[in-house]
Amino acid sequence: MKRILLTGRNGQVGWELQRSLAPLGEVIALDREALDLSDVDAICVTIRSLRPDIIVNAAAYTAVDQAESEPALAMRVNGQAPGVMAEESKKLGALLVHFSTDYVFDGTKHDAYHENDPANPINAYGRSKLSGEQAIQAVDCRHLIFRTSWVYGLRGRNFLRTILRLAEEREELRIIDDQFGAPTWSRMIAEATALACARKTPQQGLYHLASSGAASWHEFTRTILEMTRHLRTREPSLTAIPARDYSLPAARPHNSRLACERLAQEAEIILPDWRKALSLCLEN
Repeated sequence: MKRILLTGRNGQVGWELQRSLAPLGEVIALDREALDLSDVDAICVTIRSLRPDIIVNAAAYTAVDQAESEPALAMRVNGQAPGVMAEESKKLGALLVHFSTDYVFDGTKHDAYHENDPANPINAYGRSKLSGEQAIQAVDCRHLIFRTSWVYGLRGRNFLRTILRLAEEREELRIIDDQFGAPTWSRMIAEATALACARKTPQQGLYHLASSGAASWHEFTRTILEMTRHLRTREPSLTAIPARDYSLPAARPHNSRLACERLAQEAEIILPDWRKALSLCLEN
């Protein structure tokens, strides 16, 4: 039986991974208290003591705006820790699975981004995540890096839960309509990850993993409100605004669409359209 070390057990993806990885072996799921990725020595000690066959790193520094004022911490967790995991994985001959982000791109491309498009992050979070990718690739252990985007679920802090809360609190929702991506359910990411780990292909590499289709934040919000109207006692108005009217510390890419053909071709893994996935999520 394979031994699987999972970090970030309480995160959106990590929580789902505990279930999806269970059929593959013994899952040792750790939260931040058990393994703080800002502590390099702790990472080494944990991996060497557990000697896993697969390491799935679902932990990350995800506070995009706060990273602007804490770039060093974000870099330790998102940039340096994956490199340490890669080094330990290589010593063990283990597979390292790591999650990255659409924020490695600047969002200026008109079409969906492919894996080999030049990365050019425009915020501290994106720079830290790109550094993590590069650290893993430099070590060249057995690895799968999945870039995903606009992750949501029924746990944790995410856009879906924020909109459901605000819809009950406010008369009007003002939502950005000139940033585009594919809302991606955390459970779909987890199930696709488990499938990739179970198969012999893909053996190694960088892949985009996101729902099919694309939407603006405004369209995503409108669809959430439409699908949950029967659950609410009030209906807020919805107003589209440009990103420049919603000031945040960290810049966001206008285009976060990810082309996922490589994963489809090499592993026959394709996530459903974001609307279908959202509907399934809300049914839960």
